[in-house]
Amino acid sequence: MSRSPEIEAVPPGPLTEWLRAEVPQLPVGDEPVGIERISGGHSNLTYRITDAAGGRWALRRPPTGMVLATAHDMSREWRFITALAPTAVPVPPPVAYCADPDVIGAEFYLMEFVDGVVLGDEASGHRLDPGPPRRTAGLDAVDVLAALHAVDPDAVGLGDFRRSGSYLERQLRRWHRQVHESAVPDLSTVDAVHERLVQQAAALPPSDVRIAHGDFRLGNLAVGPDGRVRAVFDWELATLGDPLADLGWLIASWGRPGDAVPPTITGPSLVAGYAERAELVERYAERSGRDVSHLDFYVAFARWRSACIGAGVYSRYAGGVMGGAEEDGGAARLAALHRQAETALAALGG
Repeated sequence: MSRSPEIEAVPPGPLTEWLRAEVPQLPVGDEPVGIERISGGHSNLTYRITDAAGGRWALRRPPTGMVLATAHDMSREWRFITALAPTAVPVPPPVAYCADPDVIGAEFYLMEFVDGVVLGDEASGHRLDPGPPRRTAGLDAVDVLAALHAVDPDAVGLGDFRRSGSYLERQLRRWHRQVHESAVPDLSTVDAVHERLVQQAAALPPSDVRIAHGDFRLGNLAVGPDGRVRAVFDWELATLGDPLADLGWLIASWGRPGDAVPPTITGPSLVAGYAERAELVERYAERSGRDVSHLDFYVAFARWRSACIGAGVYSRYAGGVMGGAEEDGGAARLAALHRQAETALAALGG
């Protein structure tokens, strides 16, 4: 059986030579550095790098094929983590960036390795002890989100990401275009949701422009045994925009036991002991001082955007670049993205 191209996407020899030349503080011996894919995720790839002294680092690179336009920009991730490193927002300390695709076949960057638990699926929800750690994980995540949205983009050198016009209009236009570049055969419900979102977005009060992570959830955070957030990862979708879009994304992904409507992601909060969605919303409103009365719109927008992102993931599987074809031909993925679109449509009055 051939190995997945995702596993072999970082050749150790060329990487070792680059590290020796560009990152002199990293101990590199005569043998190639150790490279191990960190499991989880269907987008940018993360690898654990082990140096000659046994030290651990983390490397991020794009996926190996079927990349949609404007996605997987390593320089964008690098800009955001270097800008936020001096702030109260916990990010992995940046180390070095490589724009030369000849080294490993794509641009990439290196950051310090942050020890912690990444709660990426329902089973991982049991990795925190019941009681305070589980509740803390959600509440502290909201505190970190509020801290991110309190950062002045201009003060940290990210002001050039500001664009004229409405953030929501740009997002709706971008994801609608990209979902129509996917291999999904039926986009009628996705299109119907898009139409309603465009109509309702025009009636929303204007928002302030802040740093929006774009995929803020426990699966992109490292937490300690106490549930406190140690680092925020995966900045590939970060931009300047509406902060409530981040909150809507978090709430849409925050499933609870007994929910009738599935979350966008089967995450750790489906396990007993985690905070309720209403607690997270109340906490964010308190810490940020923002009006959250229109949050239902942002949750519906999050579900629609999740369907669009799912279409891109489905396309990479269908194209054979995510480790081979799935047994059901991707039918489960198609059903999941259609369910999210249908739920969004119902929430918007469709």
